[in-house]
Amino acid sequence: MKIHFHGAARTVTGSMHLLEVNGARILLECGLFQGKRKETYKRNKNFPFDPASLDAVLLSHAHIDHSGNLPNLVKQGYTNKITATRATTHLVKLMLRDSGHIQESDAAYSNKKRAKKGLPPMEPLYTEKDALEVANYFQSVEYDAPIEIAEGVRATFMDAGHILGSAGIALDITEKGRKYRVWFSGDIGRRDLPLLRDPVLPTNADYLLMESTYGDKGHRAPQEAYTELRAVVQKTIARGGKVIIPSFAVGRTQELAVFLHQMMNKGEIPSVPVYVDSPLAINASQIFNEHPECMDAETLADVRNRGHAALDFKEITYTRSVAESKAINDYKKPAIIISASGMAEAGRILHHLRNNIGAPRNTILIVGWQAPYTLGRRLAERETDIKIFGEWFTRKAEVETIGGLSAHAGQEMLIEYASAIKDQVKKIFLVHGEDRGALPLKKELEMQGFKEVIYPEKNSIFEI
Repeated sequence: MKIHFHGAARTVTGSMHLLEVNGARILLECGLFQGKRKETYKRNKNFPFDPASLDAVLLSHAHIDHSGNLPNLVKQGYTNKITATRATTHLVKLMLRDSGHIQESDAAYSNKKRAKKGLPPMEPLYTEKDALEVANYFQSVEYDAPIEIAEGVRATFMDAGHILGSAGIALDITEKGRKYRVWFSGDIGRRDLPLLRDPVLPTNADYLLMESTYGDKGHRAPQEAYTELRAVVQKTIARGGKVIIPSFAVGRTQELAVFLHQMMNKGEIPSVPVYVDSPLAINASQIFNEHPECMDAETLADVRNRGHAALDFKEITYTRSVAESKAINDYKKPAIIISASGMAEAGRILHHLRNNIGAPRNTILIVGWQAPYTLGRRLAERETDIKIFGEWFTRKAEVETIGGLSAHAGQEMLIEYASAIKDQVKKIFLVHGEDRGALPLKKELEMQGFKEVIYPEKNSIFEI
């Protein structure tokens, strides 16, 4: 077998690894590379292989940095199956359609600038129509159900506990009379996250491709995030304010909804309206409700006891229409508003920030890492003068940040993951990690006795 590391090699974006085995070409992931606009467009448009030459695509989960270039792959000639868990195929169709809309919007915005400079227009990387076409190629599988994907290659998807439907993929291979197992981790989750089951550790693996995003550090426990969230909500409601939360539509929004329901159910915070104001988040939440096979025992028990879906409770309102979104601003009493985008760069969250940023009684709550130069980062750094929709506002609302909600394993969990196969694994390839995450993890694994820990460069090839 040959492994080509084409994406998420020494970076955390654009996951894409090509396997050559028994004459077949199998692609693990087809993620969008995200970076500087010019570099991003060129890299995503041009694959380092012929898409038509691929025999299979395996997808670990629905996040765009793992799935987001599938429309372009199909557009350029891929015609075979894309295999993923049932929940992932359900979720990724929604996310790709949203991504296609964004690609079109970004191209339209760029073309206005290009026209002023006398430059020819550029085409979007792909369109919403292209994204819808991908649905014709999905093949859904259940967890723990082996499936033959090529001659001598059997894939089994194991719960990764990262987001809904996420999976590690065990590849059992028979090649030239030799039998071995390659385990691809995808993105590894954490224990005790709300809604989801804990990650399944690898077994009987000879070779491991493992993410290393947070290989340099651990995370605070989810319970600490719960405690911090509760304190922020309590003090904001006590002074008659609203809590405004920019949140990623898939994963983070659903975790927050579960925590808030638990707090209200226990009487830890007053029962106030909770608005989820993001069409993508609302659709994703509906998909969560439709996949009990991905839920942990606590969530399933709660669903049975309450007799309704995991993400539904009487205080929560999902607002789809623009009119419903605008009506939230007319509500003058304490409330909690969760809206996309997670870094406050686009979408309905901008309207909620504009309408609430000037009142000291309100709190803007940052619940995840914010990229440099984003509005979310400026808020997290508590800047006073904030520009929204081209207009300057003086921030008087309080800003709070909480950690502990990352869906990625920290260093301790990554070491435990690898250690599950320590007596058998021959080589570990660290992917989906920058130097700051991967190199400390590599050093720690080597100190613990793992002999070959490799941090492959982009487009490097290894034969096993």
